[in-house]
Amino acid sequence: APSNDKLKLPHNIQEVIKEIGCLLDDNYMPTLADLGYNKEDIESISTVDPRSAMPEGYRGGETFALSRVKEYIWDSDLIQTYFDTRNNMVGSNYSTKFAPWLACGCLSPRYIARECSRYEELRVKSKSTYWVVFELLVRDYFRLFAMKHGDAIFYPSGTVKEKKDWKANPIHFQAWRDGMTGYPLIDANMRELQATGFMSNRGRQNVCSFLAIELGLDWRLGAEYFEEVLLDYDASSNWLNWQNGAGVSLCTGGRLNRFNILKQSKTYDKGGEYVRLWCPELQNLSDEFIHTPWRMSEAEMNECGVVLGQDYPSPIVDPVIHGGSVIDSRPKKQGKSKVRATSSNALPVMKSLPTGSY
Repeated sequence: APSNDKLKLPHNIQEVIKEIGCLLDDNYMPTLADLGYNKEDIESISTVDPRSAMPEGYRGGETFALSRVKEYIWDSDLIQTYFDTRNNMVGSNYSTKFAPWLACGCLSPRYIARECSRYEELRVKSKSTYWVVFELLVRDYFRLFAMKHGDAIFYPSGTVKEKKDWKANPIHFQAWRDGMTGYPLIDANMRELQATGFMSNRGRQNVCSFLAIELGLDWRLGAEYFEEVLLDYDASSNWLNWQNGAGVSLCTGGRLNRFNILKQSKTYDKGGEYVRLWCPELQNLSDEFIHTPWRMSEAEMNECGVVLGQDYPSPIVDPVIHGGSVIDSRPKKQGKSKVRATSSNALPVMKSLPTGSY
């Protein structure tokens, strides 16, 4: 039966080390150089982007993982506000940030659940403490679901096994991957992922919906890219969340939830703080246009120093599908609305799709 006790090294660990001919002792942690990485590789990952949402000074291993749990739950009481802040996107404390250490096996979900339970007994029980444990249970559910369905979690038809005609458009995929879609919220999230290996849960849902539903691209391209770059990559959670977003998962009964990117932008980044952080070329845009730069007139573009199609890309799919018309109906100050398509097929006509209120 599983034990709640801490795992201990074998009592004869020194004999084991000698037997396998290892020159290390039981307290030694190999360096990246020991593992074959060259100087350039090591330097490239030694500098953390100052905009990163990961905890300051973070590093791999159990020691930091346990200190993060202690800080988040006990030292700062941040767990009290988790339910209200979990959909934010700026800063290290809007969510637990336990995921990378959980994914690498440096932190036990049982340990986190016990600490939450202890916090409820000693301090306060709330919707936030419940939600942290609930999300750990969802993680377990995904693992069990993946065990049951096996390779089907990687099929283009997902676990619903209904054929869909996914597109293959390398230009659109590259724009999505590089954060150059012309949709500020999508671009900011993809740039954060590329620079830091992390993205908020809210961001992941939006970029998934955009790739699979708006662009109609094979959802597995997105899942595979996430596998490549996420610090907290977990096979079952990653692939099943992508299936959910693409509407091909039995987890959701095959239901398709199309995210309205503009509504999401104005709800979760109302003042544009997140977009300005990761899309600095848009920092001079007013709050009115920060999520809809295509609505600016030529004069307004010149005023803030951003010309669509030059300084920032034009939308690669028509914003009309989100109620954000390319042709601005507002009275113009002067000049005409000017939007350049990035390619001949950059603004396809898209049929309306079933959507939830997202």
